Amino acid sequence: MEPTAEPNLAEWAAINKANWDSRVPHHEQGYDLARFQDPSYLSEVVRFDLPLLGEIAGRRGVHLQCHIGSDTVSLARLGATMTGLDFSGSALAAAARLATACGVEAEWVESDVYEAARVLPPASFDFVYTGIGALCWIPVVARWTQVVAALLRPGGFLFIREGHPMLWALSDPRPDGLIAIDHPYFETAGTVFVEEQSYVEHEGALESPTIVHFNHGLAEIFNALWNAGLTVTTFEEHQSVPWNPLGDAMVEGDLGEYTLREMPERLAATYTLRAVKN
Repeated sequence: MEPTAEPNLAEWAAINKANWDSRVPHHEQGYDLARFQDPSYLSEVVRFDLPLLGEIAGRRGVHLQCHIGSDTVSLARLGATMTGLDFSGSALAAAARLATACGVEAEWVESDVYEAARVLPPASFDFVYTGIGALCWIPVVARWTQVVAALLRPGGFLFIREGHPMLWALSDPRPDGLIAIDHPYFETAGTVFVEEQSYVEHEGALESPTIVHFNHGLAEIFNALWNAGLTVTTFEEHQSVPWNPLGDAMVEGDLGEYTLREMPERLAATYTLRAVKN
């Protein structure tokens, strides 16, 4: 994806919401949701998370930026009482359809993520979960960590797997095969891109292809967590990512994850972080 212009931050949320609304019908098809008819099936994202997620049965969790609910339903199948929150009403309608079809109970709340602590009961969740690809859609990570801290009860934890800021800083695949650093690593006002195709195969272009993307350096993320009263207890970097951001430079492996074809140890593609509220 190539940047187009400097974003208007006053409009970033509306731009991104329109984009995600336009993805919903394609994702309902492209996610192969029929697999969830098997009551033991978990999304590939949650299966990857399991070794570091730990036991969540009997705990109350909120999945921020839950999209169409495939990961939320998977967490509920692990025994958690789940609430899914997203700014897209059409995505939540799809999530509710999936949960109903699977016989899974979950609460669905439509809200901007920055307003989550106002629309949900504060200090009442045992864990906050975000699936991969959440922080890149919000401009100020410090404001987000304050929301997370407000939602968690004392001793509750945040679990996040996210695209590594190094990955977000890389260019799209280039004709010469080189991988270059083209975009900001540190938190900035964001960058506008136009992506006519989502990350699942689909016919036709997205109705709203424009997005505003934000990166956050690791130090910015860690400092925001500490300042919000959260203690980082787990941090691991991974060579793989569950979509292909670099074309022929990557190869698919286990659980649909992609790594660099040559010397995958060159790139920290994603990371997993767990932090506990003091």
